[in-house]
Amino acid sequence: MSNSGLPNFEFSTSGSGFHRFIGLSLSGGKNDKACIAVIEYFPKYHKIFLTKIYDRIVGDINHSADQKIIEILESYKESIEYISVDTPFQQPLCIDCKLKCPGYEVCKVDHIVWMRKQIQKKQKKKKVKKQFTPYTQKAVEFIVNDELEENFQLPHALGANSAPLLARCMFLKRRFSGNWIEVFPKLSVWRIGRAMSISKGDLRFHRHSVTGNEVRENILEELVDHKLAFVYEADKKIMVQNNHAFEAFVCALTGFLKFFDQTEERPKDFPENESWVDFPKEKIKWDNV
Repeated sequence: MSNSGLPNFEFSTSGSGFHRFIGLSLSGGKNDKACIAVIEYFPKYHKIFLTKIYDRIVGDINHSADQKIIEILESYKESIEYISVDTPFQQPLCIDCKLKCPGYEVCKVDHIVWMRKQIQKKQKKKKVKKQFTPYTQKAVEFIVNDELEENFQLPHALGANSAPLLARCMFLKRRFSGNWIEVFPKLSVWRIGRAMSISKGDLRFHRHSVTGNEVRENILEELVDHKLAFVYEADKKIMVQNNHAFEAFVCALTGFLKFFDQTEERPKDFPENESWVDFPKEKIKWDNV
């Protein structure tokens, strides 16, 4: 035990009695922006500890950044509850469909029928000028962008910017088995921040090139002030300066909330085979964790 009353990580993590959550913020395979956050929850202390931030995972001529990510994950494989990643790892279902396609305007496959109904429902509220594209979109995008308190602009899973990340994530997931979940950090930041009464204005700009550093610092300070997490000053500085590191932490924190049933369930009519994005409940019950 340290003088501050907090557990010593080198001692505490060597035994049982904790839950580990990994957050992974990916970038394109050719750059060095990917980050990993490792958080551990000790029920005895009722607190989350950020044990490690891997900032800007860099490859070299002999070892790719992908290989280094796998090696990091392997080093923490004991006691991992969830690996939470900020990009899809399942293609839209249309891509692998083997049926003769009649066109998605009349297709009777469950998830396409559901998407058409969502467009019809949206049409009643405002004029929709374009059809959906089920070979780039997933059903969860309709929920995140149309059914929540704001339009959070979750991009198409196979959109121009997302497709390379999806391919990279599918590659990594094949190499490291575990409970992988998809997280949309923008939405998680919003829900976690609102649960701590952080202003909507601040939460909308955590990625902003000018004010983002200040906003991220405020969010981290609130987490610490609410005694929800312990973060070393050096790690806090990394996350303030690097949004990828911050969002890796947010991904891990979302996995923690899912473990304690504080993330939203799929709607009852949501297509069974469609993948989901895990995000915190609008009213997080911190006392339940």
